[in-house]
Amino acid sequence: MNEILEILEKDARVSPEEIARMLRMPVLKVKQAIKKFEKDGLILKYKAVINKELMHSEDTTVRALIEVNIMPQKDLGFDKVAERIYSFPEVTSCYLISGTYDLLVVVEGRNMRTVSNFVAEKLSCLENVRGTATHFLLKKYKEDGVVLKHKEENKRIAISY
Repeated sequence: MNEILEILEKDARVSPEEIARMLRMPVLKVKQAIKKFEKDGLILKYKAVINKELMHSEDTTVRALIEVNIMPQKDLGFDKVAERIYSFPEVTSCYLISGTYDLLVVVEGRNMRTVSNFVAEKLSCLENVRGTATHFLLKKYKEDGVVLKHKEENKRIAISY
């Protein structure tokens, strides 16, 4: 992979000036390369990894990993079915995978009921969907290469009888 892309993938906040210093390149060349990567679709988005567990908000979301077994469409393969699935606003990621299931779909909702309703009312009833297995995320330890720090647990004194 290109060195500029590697640096930005690890930390998108690194400025072109810092990258130029790190790589001993002219700043203008770095800026031009970044613009080209954006234009060519290599850089799609700049993103912050947020540890939502540390947020003091009631606006929490539930995330589920859903394995989906599908029947590929004739002459179109898995792509058309995957496109139909990832078009739902609840779907945050969609991957073609090997193994027992064909797709791994990441879904977010307000609570477990909204996610289960999505599976029951939208996903499972699609014509080419043959089966699903839903796994709710209970706790995140690491995301996008970043280890997430967790809230201090309540340290209660053990009581024994």
